[in-house]
Amino acid sequence: MTIDDLKNRNLILFEAIAGSKSFGLDTPMSDTDIKGVFYLPKEVFYGTEYIPQVSNETNDIVYYEIGRFVELLTKNNPNILELLASPQDCILYRHPVMEQLQLSDFLSKLCKETFAGYAATQIKKATGLKKKIVNLVDKERKSLADFCYILSGYSTLPLQQWLVENNLQQEQCGLVNIPHSKDVYALFTDTTGNLGYKGIVRDAHSNQVLLSPIPNRQKEAAYLYCNKDAYSSYCKEYREYWDWVEKRNQERYNTNSGHGKNYDSKNMMHTIRLLQSALHILTKGTLNVKVPNRDELLNIKAGNVEYDHLMHTAESLLNAIETAAQTSQLPPKPDKATAEKRLVSIRTFLYK
Repeated sequence: MTIDDLKNRNLILFEAIAGSKSFGLDTPMSDTDIKGVFYLPKEVFYGTEYIPQVSNETNDIVYYEIGRFVELLTKNNPNILELLASPQDCILYRHPVMEQLQLSDFLSKLCKETFAGYAATQIKKATGLKKKIVNLVDKERKSLADFCYILSGYSTLPLQQWLVENNLQQEQCGLVNIPHSKDVYALFTDTTGNLGYKGIVRDAHSNQVLLSPIPNRQKEAAYLYCNKDAYSSYCKEYREYWDWVEKRNQERYNTNSGHGKNYDSKNMMHTIRLLQSALHILTKGTLNVKVPNRDELLNIKAGNVEYDHLMHTAESLLNAIETAAQTSQLPPKPDKATAEKRLVSIRTFLYK
């Protein structure tokens, strides 16, 4: 089922402009996001295939099936509550049957977990992005050999440095295990190439060192330690960094790099907005999608606020939310039984 199917068959129950334009945070560069609610044709709903959501390829137009919509409302999903609370000037269409779903029936203390919990996830993402922006990873990938060290008295020497100092190639070396000594090996050398040593690593992508048969009476040249744990962590970081480079929104990245604060400013703007919304819900018992502090939030988006200050603001809001939840007059969670009755009533009307 496609968006055109929903429209051509008059299956849409609710449709609104969402995202930055509904928050009052849009700028000339902002896209128009559309979200809404639909119902399935009777034969599809009573059949074997249930379709909970329909969207376009970029996911900036999304419609939720009425059952899925109510389910997410009972879970106090921030995006879904904000959709139900859409400002009047953003609502493009509302079927009369949607009047059965009132925001006041769903707001609860559960918003502390959903709004603030989601915001905490965004803070973690922003921290991770800050790390990626600041800690660039070289395109040339290191090998396991770069994480090998030669034991030297009470210290260690990087393998590559030891090889250069001894005028050796890693292919001229052979390793054998040392019993009861994890990741420590005896290293032998052969400059003639006649002893059949296999070298230390097979290639740049090897994740294990090579072991060689060593003829009797050969004297070890050194002892080698291979830090496999550090190499494993490096490979994960390398993969994640270059996957991020490949998939990142270049325009957004340029903005974040340009303001020099080394964090995703748009992400942090919405994080603070979510926390402020959660506090408002718990103290006032309502949800206002259109923000009252547009200039403050756009100032964050522009990168004009220091990262540490934003973290302090977020922490203060989280503490205030925790306190507000203890005295809030909202119910602990939405009344699921009432929500189900409303859903049954809506479906009964639609499929009569």
